[in-house]
Amino acid sequence: MDRLSLTFSALADPTRRAILARLATGAASVNEIAAPFAMSLPAISKHLKVLERAQLIARSKEAQWRPCELKAEPLREADAWIEQYRQMWEERFDRLDAYLMELQAKSIAAKAAPVKTTKTKKKKS
Repeated sequence: MDRLSLTFSALADPTRRAILARLATGAASVNEIAAPFAMSLPAISKHLKVLERAQLIARSKEAQWRPCELKAEPLREADAWIEQYRQMWEERFDRLDAYLMELQAKSIAAKAAPVKTTKTKKKKS
């Protein structure tokens, strides 16, 4: 599986997104990461393995402490991929907005135009 697919697959789970949000504030141990979740340490470890496989986090060893830290590069790549589509949609919405404004201007102009009435001539008796 390519790196972008791994990134999106890892981001698909709300628990993993919450873990990444926690790691965005700084490195943390597995116990610190697990604290706010109502799940077992093995379950948290499985989430961490998915994040590590997607290269979204890195684990290191400092004496007895095994901190996890966020790795932003895969997120930058995902953002760059999404940005292409954001630009395309913004351009389409800009064209739609211009078209709707043109229609609105035509509608206002049509309402403001004087109404032509035909006068009927009265016959003289």
